[in-house]
Amino acid sequence: MLARAILLGPQRHVPMVKPAVDFLAPPHDGAPIAVVTAGWEEREAEDQEFKDHMQRPVQNLEIWRRVEQIFERDPELLTAMRTRHDTLRKVQELYRLRLVGLMDAARALLRRIGDSALLEPERQGALEMVQKLDRDHVARVAAIHEEFEARWHPADRREVIAQRQQIAALVEVAPCVCIAGGHVAVLLHRLRLFDLLALIGRRPVVAWSAGAMILLPRIVLFHDDPPQGSADPEVMEAGLAALPGLVVFPHARRRLKVHDQRNAQLMARRFEPDVCALLDEGSRLDFDGTRWSAPAGTLKLTDAGRLQEVGA
Repeated sequence: MLARAILLGPQRHVPMVKPAVDFLAPPHDGAPIAVVTAGWEEREAEDQEFKDHMQRPVQNLEIWRRVEQIFERDPELLTAMRTRHDTLRKVQELYRLRLVGLMDAARALLRRIGDSALLEPERQGALEMVQKLDRDHVARVAAIHEEFEARWHPADRREVIAQRQQIAALVEVAPCVCIAGGHVAVLLHRLRLFDLLALIGRRPVVAWSAGAMILLPRIVLFHDDPPQGSADPEVMEAGLAALPGLVVFPHARRRLKVHDQRNAQLMARRFEPDVCALLDEGSRLDFDGTRWSAPAGTLKLTDAGRLQEVGA
């Protein structure tokens, strides 16, 4: 569990990282803030805009580049990780096939008008079936990762050890670690490869978009009007579980029908007891090691399908 953290919405148009970092780690000795931009993949090094925004020293941990270098020197690990990726993709497709029917039933029951004494047990039963499928999928993905770790021992491979030691030296002097967004699966799996959370220790973290998603107990992929694929929110897998009690939805107002009451109700009830927080531009969620707080304007979905401020 992280000692302190701040989660933010997308940063491109409303940058808020600097005040968040300065709040958690006021500048005093010139030590550079560590930043992870691995989710940007090939664009990892394009961080000048972030550095200009921060107005204090910044050290990019270059997680993407380091993993690519490992792959060049350890092709066996590259092949193994590609095989795992293919397996995860196939398992996600199978989960999606089962999810569609269960979500259709749950959605239809929530929209049906009638005697609540008759309807509510059926609604709850339908939601529990969706929740069980989500749990089973998370467990199946976790088993795939466990099998991969047991067979290939990535943390014990020479190239991984060497790169992790270099990352550890950079994190050791950083008063705060920032984790940017981007490709959520790439970000998650590459940070797991180096066990970055163990290196962070008690240091505060500021994360946004996909960077916020990976820190939570589970990662939910979502889009109510996707250009392709399913419109049903999908659990991808467990996150790093470094922070408790939330599911976050970056760009929520653009990607979710948040004013469709039944749609919002289904989302909120499906992921109970976790809070479904909307991480839109300008949103901020603060964790003090015990509880969450948020300034006015940061919203969540209620189990009645309404929008409510997190702090309310």
